[in-house]
Amino acid sequence: MSKKKRILLKIGSNTLTKETDNISRGKIEDIANQIAKLKDSCEFIIVSSGAIAVAKQFVKLESLQSEVFVKQALASIGQPHLIRIYQEIFREYGLLSSQCLLSYSDFEKDESKTNITNTINVLVNNNYIPIINENDTVATDEIKFGDNDKLAALTASLLDVDLLIIATNTNGIYTKASIKNGTPETIKEVTDFDYLTSEVVNSKSSHGSGGMQSKIEAAKVAKKANIETWIVNGLQDNFILDAFENNINFTKIN
Repeated sequence: MSKKKRILLKIGSNTLTKETDNISRGKIEDIANQIAKLKDSCEFIIVSSGAIAVAKQFVKLESLQSEVFVKQALASIGQPHLIRIYQEIFREYGLLSSQCLLSYSDFEKDESKTNITNTINVLVNNNYIPIINENDTVATDEIKFGDNDKLAALTASLLDVDLLIIATNTNGIYTKASIKNGTPETIKEVTDFDYLTSEVVNSKSSHGSGGMQSKIEAAKVAKKANIETWIVNGLQDNFILDAFENNINFTKIN
């Protein structure tokens, strides 16, 4: 029996909401459908944003505290709902899932890293798909800067995955000149990070908070662990399958 390809899929809030103000069940169904089709050859670990976006659908918090604390509270409200939506939809496609909440500090302690690795390996080996999110209630930096890109890269490195796929709302990374011209052109393959950094136009999306720069930083972390990164347009249906078949434009960083 050949070894399955281990993929870490990072899904941003803009992908999950399809750039609206509501979580798209259709997009999660699209992801589940693709994973189900690939389950004989690939095993998936998911890092998913979206807890705050879920909470904003049905609650408005008033507070005298700073905006960061309100976002942390929203994440606490939204996370159980986000996981419930994943579990309901994945179950319809015959997929099992579990929740893991991690903090960046977990990656600074050897014991924690060992525990994370062992736990997730047990889950994956028993056909469970771990759905990982930042533990937002204790992680102000992620809410302000990271949007789970760094967490995805650190997790990918720790778990020795074969491929990191970052699903976003563009067809990969565009050249700076093409953006200025209004005709975005995808950089299809990258081996020189200095070139890539010089081409990045760092604009942040409506729901996410990382921007393209954080995805480049994530790819750098993955590269140190010899992991290839793909930046793919997750708004498109079948984006994983189409990327494998090279039927769409996306950026490969190796």
